[in-house]
Amino acid sequence: MIRSFARRGALQRSRMLVALSAAVAAAAALTACSSSGTPSSSSGGSSSSPAAAAASSLKTAKIGAATVLTNARGFTLYSFAPDTPTKSKCNGTCAQNWPPVKGPATAPGVKGTFGTIKRSNGSAQATFDGHPLYTFVGDTAPGQAKGNGLNAAGGLWHEVTTSGSAAPADSSPSSGGHGY
Repeated sequence: MIRSFARRGALQRSRMLVALSAAVAAAAALTACSSSGTPSSSSGGSSSSPAAAAASSLKTAKIGAATVLTNARGFTLYSFAPDTPTKSKCNGTCAQNWPPVKGPATAPGVKGTFGTIKRSNGSAQATFDGHPLYTFVGDTAPGQAKGNGLNAAGGLWHEVTTSGSAAPADSSPSSGGHGY
């Protein structure tokens, strides 16, 4: 009888640990998706981040039904709806979760206009067809598009397609499920 109580107690502690872990993860995700609106002191993201963009070498990849821009390591590039062709609206905590792609950048064979903007911290950020480019720390492996369709840090995020059109809603099995 004592063993059954001990097992039941261990099971309850395990369940509590799982529930607590889930609550901490949810709180971290909510905190990570908020934007402080202050300029980022970094030069556009940490190079230790798995999704950090290479300085100037971009390429393309087929993710679901869309051909998207990626950094040299194969991580999906995103645009942020509130940005303008001359200004990034993603700074501070936002830029920690959505590291800006350092500019200038280019992708061989991709039709479109590559350029740069000057970020609020003075660093250069790559653009494609007037959209500042970012990676997403939630993408932990090449070929993922977990940031596509997310409404975070004050606006919608979209994977950047090479066609210049919106990504289909189901373009990626790992996407948020929304094109723009």
